[in-house]
Amino acid sequence: MLAPFLCQLFNWSLEHGVVPSTFKSAYITPLLKKADVDPADPDSYRPISNLPVISKLLERLVAKQLVKFLTDNNLLPDLQSAYRTNHSTETSVLKVVADILQALDSGDLAALVLIDLSAAFDIVDHATLLRRLRKSYGFDGVVIDWFTSYLSGRTQCVSTSTTTSTSSLLECGVPQGSVLGPILFLLYAADVLQLIKRHQLHPHAYADDIQIYGFCHPLLLRPSAYRTEYLPALMMCLYG
Repeated sequence: MLAPFLCQLFNWSLEHGVVPSTFKSAYITPLLKKADVDPADPDSYRPISNLPVISKLLERLVAKQLVKFLTDNNLLPDLQSAYRTNHSTETSVLKVVADILQALDSGDLAALVLIDLSAAFDIVDHATLLRRLRKSYGFDGVVIDWFTSYLSGRTQCVSTSTTTSTSSLLECGVPQGSVLGPILFLLYAADVLQLIKRHQLHPHAYADDIQIYGFCHPLLLRPSAYRTEYLPALMMCLYG
């Protein structure tokens, strides 16, 4: 019986580029990370964000259309394995390990750096994200209006079994516990992978975890060999 009303509401939201304010209020439930941690320490808790169920239904509709648009136009980062069909932690690990093993089999040395961004979803700048959606992905008109409304005016409060805090306005970040939040983060951080590649290194990412690895011939680590064999060739490339 609710389906016709929800359909009308969702269509209105998409046609007018407006997300109802009641869809943008979350309450945070703090849960202990482990049973043996200090309950008096705030760092011992994992914040679980809860959003209205109807808002997630609307997000799923938008996410389905968004991912289809990005996939059809080949706009998703090719070296990002999170939140995508046929991409997983297994395929990410296989890609990185295969590249390193191939380099080692060729006689090269390999170095790998693992980066985990802290509170990555919470530090997304809304103005930068909207600008990227316009310039990098071609969103405009009512579409960009909808995402602007989706990001703005969001609030959250902390709720426990005995009390609830006052609501606070979120001025940055993508909604924790949302459907669209992770996808928007991928689009927001996509240029990081291109930046790494421009420095002749190899990146691969899974959500906010980034693996950066590179290869070199062992002779390049020997200063004398570098001076006698590689420096003249480098000078020839630079100065002709």
